[in-house]
Amino acid sequence: MKTILVPFHGTDMGQTALELAYRMAQQFGGYVEGLFVRQPPPIVAGEGITIPGEYLAQLVEESRKLADSARKRFTKFINEKGLPLQDVTFASEQPSAGWREVEGLESQIVGEYGRLFDVIVIGCANKQSVADRNAMCEAALFDSGRPVLTASAELPPTFGKTIVVAWNGSTETARTIGLGMPLLLRAERVVVLTVEGATVPGPGAEQVAQHLVRNGVRAEVKIAQLEGRTSGVAILEEAKQFGVDLLFKGAYSHSRLRQMIFGGATSHILASADLPVFMAH
Repeated sequence: MKTILVPFHGTDMGQTALELAYRMAQQFGGYVEGLFVRQPPPIVAGEGITIPGEYLAQLVEESRKLADSARKRFTKFINEKGLPLQDVTFASEQPSAGWREVEGLESQIVGEYGRLFDVIVIGCANKQSVADRNAMCEAALFDSGRPVLTASAELPPTFGKTIVVAWNGSTETARTIGLGMPLLLRAERVVVLTVEGATVPGPGAEQVAQHLVRNGVRAEVKIAQLEGRTSGVAILEEAKQFGVDLLFKGAYSHSRLRQMIFGGATSHILASADLPVFMAH
């Protein structure tokens, strides 16, 4: 977990992601890169209609101001934390940070550029930003091939001490465990949680825990019942009983379209989790 990407707009939503990325960088001596994506100005408004140059210039200037504001907030944060601004190629065992600005479609940039990083950290969503945040999450999960760590509005006081792995037997959750092994090895307690009736064909929680223990993880098992709850609700409620500060969840074991229409555990957890969630698809 040496390289950490944080799409950052200088908002409170991005601030929680930045704090979470900093905590991870502290643990692994990591490099945190803040990424600001400027939207390209539109060229044509419609057939035969050209947007006035003055208006385009105004859009470019507003985008420049937003980028400057985000960069200043990012720089202020890393200065307060004592992180040096360094290039990613500077090898160090101490945490460091960098800043990058590019122009393009944010979800596409995050999905493509994120392939270089060990993890992509995305901030919590408010009602106004939930659509953009979900689009970014999905691009990062489906297009980058890398894990995503989502921040909650208020972060727990600790990070990664008690981890609950929401095991449902799926390929996606197995990949999440593999990519998140450095976090699991550092945890003081790991609970492999299975909600009966919310699984796909695959190994059981006991087998997962056995293999984690063989890898040096302090793992135990919890089997829960749905008891009239949806799987997403059951996972969050059961996890809360352990004082968890990080949840591992395989993302979109069912298709995105199905979850958009019928709902699903991933969609519910993205919208409702009050703790950081580590995911992979």
